Amino acid sequence: MADPSSYRPRPGAIPDSPGVYRFRDEHRRVIYVGKAKSLRQRLANYFQDLANLHPRTRTMVTTAASVEWTVVSTEVEALQLEYSWIKEYDPRFNVKYRDDKSYPYLAVTMNEEFPRVQVMRGQKKKGVRYFGPYGHAWAIRDTVDLLLRVFPVRTCSAGVFKNAARTGRPCLLGYIDKCSAPCVERISPEDHRELADEFCDFMAGRTGTYLRRLERQMGEAAEDMEYERAARLRDDIGALKKAMEKSAVVLADATDADLIAVAEDELEAAVQIFHVRGGRVRGQRGWVTDKVEEITTGALVEHALQQLYGEESGDAVPKEVLVPALPDPVEPVQQWLTDRRGSGVSLRIPQRGDKKALMETVQRNAQQALVLHKTKRASDLTTRSRALEEIAEALDLDSAPLRIECYDISHLQGDDVVASMVVFEDGLARKSEYRRFQIKGFRGQDDVRSMHEVITRRFRRYLAEKERTGEWADGVDGTETGDGPRPVDGGDPRPAAEPYAAEPYAAEPGADGRALTDGPALKDDDGRPKRFAYPPQLVVVDGGQPQVAAAQRALDELGIDDIAVCGLAKRLEEVWVPREDDPVVLPRTSEGLYLLQRVRDEAHRFAITYQRTKRAKRFRAGPLDDVPGLGETRKQALIKHFGSVKKLRSATIDQICEVPGIGRKTAETVAVALAGAVPAAPAVNTATGAIMDDEEGAPETTADALGESVSAGTPDERRGQER
Repeated sequence: MADPSSYRPRPGAIPDSPGVYRFRDEHRRVIYVGKAKSLRQRLANYFQDLANLHPRTRTMVTTAASVEWTVVSTEVEALQLEYSWIKEYDPRFNVKYRDDKSYPYLAVTMNEEFPRVQVMRGQKKKGVRYFGPYGHAWAIRDTVDLLLRVFPVRTCSAGVFKNAARTGRPCLLGYIDKCSAPCVERISPEDHRELADEFCDFMAGRTGTYLRRLERQMGEAAEDMEYERAARLRDDIGALKKAMEKSAVVLADATDADLIAVAEDELEAAVQIFHVRGGRVRGQRGWVTDKVEEITTGALVEHALQQLYGEESGDAVPKEVLVPALPDPVEPVQQWLTDRRGSGVSLRIPQRGDKKALMETVQRNAQQALVLHKTKRASDLTTRSRALEEIAEALDLDSAPLRIECYDISHLQGDDVVASMVVFEDGLARKSEYRRFQIKGFRGQDDVRSMHEVITRRFRRYLAEKERTGEWADGVDGTETGDGPRPVDGGDPRPAAEPYAAEPYAAEPGADGRALTDGPALKDDDGRPKRFAYPPQLVVVDGGQPQVAAAQRALDELGIDDIAVCGLAKRLEEVWVPREDDPVVLPRTSEGLYLLQRVRDEAHRFAITYQRTKRAKRFRAGPLDDVPGLGETRKQALIKHFGSVKKLRSATIDQICEVPGIGRKTAETVAVALAGAVPAAPAVNTATGAIMDDEEGAPETTADALGESVSAGTPDERRGQER
């Protein structure tokens, strides 16, 4: 625990102007970002007597080890910079609204030649119009099903669309007139886009125009005694009115507004948002956050506005935003919203009438959300805390292991050996910090050597990062700084200064996806929690005594003695610790054992998923994959031109040059590569035993043949071969 006076700046050194400040911990991670109208006055509040601070503010300033600031010219710039840094650094002590689910939107892909109506979640895409969010995906599908009678816009996927265009037959919706079937050219691209525009206008609240037009057409059809057409128009009007009934009228027609309500107590706050478009409630969402410092309702509203509109622009920001309390000061926030919309935005508290009544409804929803969240989370918080305390007690740790890293090795009979690293903080998975490794120090099946290599590589990166940030400068155990000790007992025989590669897990939001290397190649981006710089309090390995010993030996060789190690063996769920002949046996009902099992199982899942991905990629590889400078497009062009790799192998260089995009130098490279490749064995029809020739679908590459052999056997047998 740091003493705030040890890093307190001199009062005269802090400027008396608007700006944004950052608190960092001892590992240089940004733990808090804030803005201020006067940096001098705001930062002085943090360095008063600790007894006068809010408990969570006290925790923050004692966790921090330094503070820095950036001066800006206006409060609007400070607001923008604060939002950017919170998104970039993900500081643990900032107010972060946790969304309990991914809300579905009704999306119209106006960026495609034939716009498609579909359900979308997650990050918004450029050129797509969104409506919602909705509470449930089925609510969107019910609404779309009703509207397709009047606006028969395409709803099929790209694959279905291409297949229908190839066969010349539309899908079922095309036959029942719920799709205008642009796939078979029943409608031109221009007319279909106009239809999509009308669909969007109706969803945006401009409903009166279409209802009046359909009613007029129905009357004209009846006068002309076209009773069947009049009946269809009558049904269309009924469908539109039924779709409109699904979102009740709450405000005057043409009112576009977002209503935000906050329910809070001393520790947490819940936010509810109602999206009103065209006077109707078109969407609703809710967030929950921990109050990490003493904060006003206006400040909570400001953070909610940042999260709600930080990535939005144009009409996605409504003309009117109604809130329970105004930020202080309100002018920078209002100007920021105006800049994002491109026109004036009214930010105010409703005082009377329908808007005040609707705000009371939103407030009741926020209160109910907070009560429900506390009911769910109370036992969850208690359980996680108890689990961490039980682990600390069982392993004789000084404190609860707030950060746990778990490692697992996976392979298929010694091939494609990989490892995983998963991270749990405060008992919860932190997927943005997952990492995966390829074992390159040796070939074959040896979990102990693999574990030693992975732990060595991970913590060598930790030591390199400590040296880079200046936390130590003299090396470890007499080894020169930067390289670290070379691994022994089965470690990588290459020179220690040669960089190892560890792949970040980029499949989850929050991972950066960049290559990670050792030594001076590190990019200086202080504060980003995307590296190996933050050490765990506990390392868990999937395995028993040998794996635990290998992990501990790797730490000892690097001179690291402040990180605990344990292993969890699957057979009897025993917890092994280094240098002990007997395991630690936790009760089967122990929350600590359950947490270790979840960590171990997550590491196993992550490792085996990566191993299967590598294996599948290797099996799909062919001789053309090894041709330098030959991309996927030209590979496909070659196969399409010749029909198979077998025919391409027998082609001359001049014949290969006839393929569009293939020059003579590339053709020569392709011919040489195929001449050196081993042709695949002929495929066998497993039903008849007959050998199939090339035209009957014989596999064209060794990878195809390998794929046939590996897929043999029952699923249980294949799983038994995997580790």
